[in-house]
Amino acid sequence: MAPVYPHLLEGEWPERLITDFLHEHAQNKPEKPALVDESRGRRVVLGFAGLADRVDRIATALLGLGVRPGEVVCFQLPNYWEFVALQLALSRIGAVSCPLIPVFRERELRLMVGQSESRILVVPDRFRNFDYPRMVEGLREDLPRLERVFVVGDEVPAWAEPFEELLEAEPDRKALEAVRPSPSDPTQLLYTSGTSGEPKGVVHVHNALILADLLHIEHFRLGEEDTVFVPSPCAHQTGFLYGMWLAMVLGATAVYQDVWDGRRGLELVRGYGVRFVQAATPFLVDLVEAVNETGKSPEDLRIFVATGASVPRKLAQEAREVLGASVCGAWGTTEGCLVTAGTPDDPPEKTWQTDGRLLPRMEMRVVDDGGNPLPAGREGRFQVRTPCLFTTYLHHPEWYRAAVSPDGWFDTGDLAVVDDEGYMSITGRVKDIINRGGEKVPVAEVEQLLYEHPAVSDVAIVAMPDPRLGERACAYVVLRKGATLTLEDVRGYLLARGMAKQYWPERIEVVEELPRTASGKIQKYVLRERAARLA
Repeated sequence: MAPVYPHLLEGEWPERLITDFLHEHAQNKPEKPALVDESRGRRVVLGFAGLADRVDRIATALLGLGVRPGEVVCFQLPNYWEFVALQLALSRIGAVSCPLIPVFRERELRLMVGQSESRILVVPDRFRNFDYPRMVEGLREDLPRLERVFVVGDEVPAWAEPFEELLEAEPDRKALEAVRPSPSDPTQLLYTSGTSGEPKGVVHVHNALILADLLHIEHFRLGEEDTVFVPSPCAHQTGFLYGMWLAMVLGATAVYQDVWDGRRGLELVRGYGVRFVQAATPFLVDLVEAVNETGKSPEDLRIFVATGASVPRKLAQEAREVLGASVCGAWGTTEGCLVTAGTPDDPPEKTWQTDGRLLPRMEMRVVDDGGNPLPAGREGRFQVRTPCLFTTYLHHPEWYRAAVSPDGWFDTGDLAVVDDEGYMSITGRVKDIINRGGEKVPVAEVEQLLYEHPAVSDVAIVAMPDPRLGERACAYVVLRKGATLTLEDVRGYLLARGMAKQYWPERIEVVEELPRTASGKIQKYVLRERAARLA
């Protein structure tokens, strides 16, 4: 039976640490698998007691290295068991975790490791045929505060240290308890993925993240029997909070995949009886394709929460039929965690056409450019107020003040509509607005229609500068195998679907793939830059 937390509706804080859950599970169900890691050609299964022991060893070693509460430690690891153990060890001693997505390279590391003033960095030896120690070696002169580099794997250069050495420390639980942080202390520094081109360091406290997971559990009625699949990078909030931490709060088994492949993902979901997945829309697309290709369905899967980008209606309907599971749209941010989501009980048309309704204790509103609330059915700027809101942008409090009003409303930068029943639909980004001669193009609506075209696999529409109209719409399209598509095809299709001519794209660019962040969000600023060069 799923746990219930009625006190949350009364405005109380959890006042617990993620490691409190770990140690509780280690005592009550020591042998139950806490995690399954099948990366690097071998299988590692750690029970809650075994994981707790490794966490305490690493935490003791970090204390011995001088890491203290409030200090930031950066690590750039794939979804390995080492990621989980290291992160929990940092939480144990009150240090701040700064996970870096594996796709980041010199530019991002120079900014993030330097800005966070991290003295310690942990990287893999190789991942996806990339040499991480070599990259870090080339950055050491630019990172004067960086003192020690630990490497996960067998290829450890002489100037670095093996991660395994951290496991050799004998746990000193008295010393660990002496530095136990307050739940109101910072625990996470997470850089935004960069849909706007400028990463920001988002700071969260323990209480906010634990509360976010408890509200999640309430909304989806999850329990310890709901094995969690984690294909999204743990260095992104989806994998971190709604994969790794969610499973730990539940006391459920988490199954990790380090390199995404739809067929392999399906094997893991089937093999371990996975019941819950939260990941970006592209993961859903590939999982559905894998089922269609193999004819094997994920028999135990109960819920797939699709985040990071809007779920096209056609995909949501197909996924529900193919996977035999509830497919729920949802909306959240690195700054505010998950705010709205569908549920398995929602009517199909609400599941497929909206981003759901508010989670408990969350608030939302749609306002005009002057900040005045708009009635149901009107599009405007989407703002949220949540107890799970971040506390600041690292070194940039002015960015926080610009984004969060004095009474706590966070301007998300999204455009949205909320209907009479409280279902919210994201309609675009404020910066995505295409102003064609004074007429605003409903970008999200046009994208939804084009996605339903039989030749289209993926699509994104952005503004292209125009000397007469100011802006025109340019559609970047990924085609299905063997398909072709011309501008005339698109015009004929939209004409048949009854869309006003002034909303039609006026240029089509066929590409192999759309630029995305690690969380699956389309980087429209990249496409706008490309479109500007086409004008």
